[in-house]
Amino acid sequence: MAKKYQFDVLIIGSGAAGLMSAVQLSSSTSIAVIAKDKILEGSSYYAQGGISAVLDPEDNFDSHIEDTVNTGFNLGNEKSIRYMVEQAPQAIKDLESTGVQFSHINNSYDLTTEGGHSSKRVAHVADKTGQSIQVNLLAKVRQKNNIELFEEYVAVDLVVKDKNCYGAYVFDKNSKEVVTFSSNKTILATGGASKSYLYTSNPDTSTGDGIAMAYRAGCEISNMEFTQFHPTCLFHPHAKSFLISETLRGEGAKLLLPDGQEFMHKYDDRLELAPRDIVARAIDNEMKVNGYDCVYLDFSFKDKEWIKSRFPTITQRCKELGIDISKEALPVVPAAHYTCGGVNTNIDAQSSINNLYAVGEVAHTGVHGANRMASNSLLECVVFAKSCANHINSSEFENSQTKIEKWDDSRVAPSKEKVVIAHLWHEIRLIMWNFVGIVRSNNRLNSAYLKIQQINKEVDEYYRIYTVTEDLIELRNLAQTSKIIVESALSRKESRGLHYNQDYPNKMSKIQNTVMTKS
Repeated sequence: MAKKYQFDVLIIGSGAAGLMSAVQLSSSTSIAVIAKDKILEGSSYYAQGGISAVLDPEDNFDSHIEDTVNTGFNLGNEKSIRYMVEQAPQAIKDLESTGVQFSHINNSYDLTTEGGHSSKRVAHVADKTGQSIQVNLLAKVRQKNNIELFEEYVAVDLVVKDKNCYGAYVFDKNSKEVVTFSSNKTILATGGASKSYLYTSNPDTSTGDGIAMAYRAGCEISNMEFTQFHPTCLFHPHAKSFLISETLRGEGAKLLLPDGQEFMHKYDDRLELAPRDIVARAIDNEMKVNGYDCVYLDFSFKDKEWIKSRFPTITQRCKELGIDISKEALPVVPAAHYTCGGVNTNIDAQSSINNLYAVGEVAHTGVHGANRMASNSLLECVVFAKSCANHINSSEFENSQTKIEKWDDSRVAPSKEKVVIAHLWHEIRLIMWNFVGIVRSNNRLNSAYLKIQQINKEVDEYYRIYTVTEDLIELRNLAQTSKIIVESALSRKESRGLHYNQDYPNKMSKIQNTVMTKS
């Protein structure tokens, strides 16, 4: 018989946002943290760059706020942005209290600059900031007796009745059965949806699970047309999704064409330090116009020992692939990297459904607008995870739980056609890359919509008649999220930030968010 669990708080996702939420929640609260893979497997762990905060006496909050608003093309929620920026120095202290040791020079933070920032305000742990944050948060979580960790559990659907969330149905990858998690409060911390695209810097876990589940449950989903493409993913047949941190450009690395010529001066006065949407479009244009497979990022003019100490992860990975970054330029291409939209929330991380919260990349707090500024993402995770936990800590918990109906799989059978799932998965990612990529058009978007709509129908039919598996759950979420992305892109009749439509090259005077809800 399938298991049933009951907790005060269910956290779906084990990245920086999920683990930080668990750390900040009251020790008197029973907490379950579920991870669809190993606890540390996820985008947070692989975040190389850093976390932005005003830590330099010559910097100030207003400057950080202005940079964030401008990078987001004025679509950001200034109230949320101000809250995040003003909480940032404390967020750094909160992380340090868990054991994170940020890089220092002469007893001061070794701050660096990244795209969109007008000052040095990115604190980092060499080039493995996310890894350090994850490892230390996990160690802190393991010290707390009120938190239970569940590895290799994939959420299937939220349990929502009368606009109230009561937990979730979850697939146990080991027992191959769906179990029930009953909770007073549920936190979505499932990350983004960049695996919707054929080429991505993200790990395999980024399939839009939380966004799709929240949409099916009736949540408002905002601004999903804004997928950020990281300009520099390593172009190598054996380098699966390996990101070359923007910090290299912050430290002076130059983008070059295959003949060694620089090209960013043709696109923006800020050159390599222009925001990511501009740099990604510039690279994309040069590749398409000239038929290049990639462009190059050159850092070889820097001191070899400094490179090795500042970027040990990148140096080592490139060395494994036969590339010496102190002697030669790196081949790079853009890849889907970050989902700026997501589940609509307020500053306390509350969604439009009672007792359901969303934190991190799955959420739309409004801090990114039409384009995320570098290193504001880990900051968003930490700041809003804390505000979410504070809200839950001050909330009343119901004494009794609404009875959750047992998962019913009596009318389905195991599938003997797994090739169908693999085919549809690849087809979605190919459509999204070719039709809903860095540069878009009405024709391509309409074509993508028809194709994705048909795939969703096929996936729904498949889901109704066959037993759930991890691959089927992810395919269903990937199809659902891709459809939301296309619908959102079609509804925006302008070009703004990460959404560039050749048929609407200008920005509208009216600034508005796109909001999608299940009809």
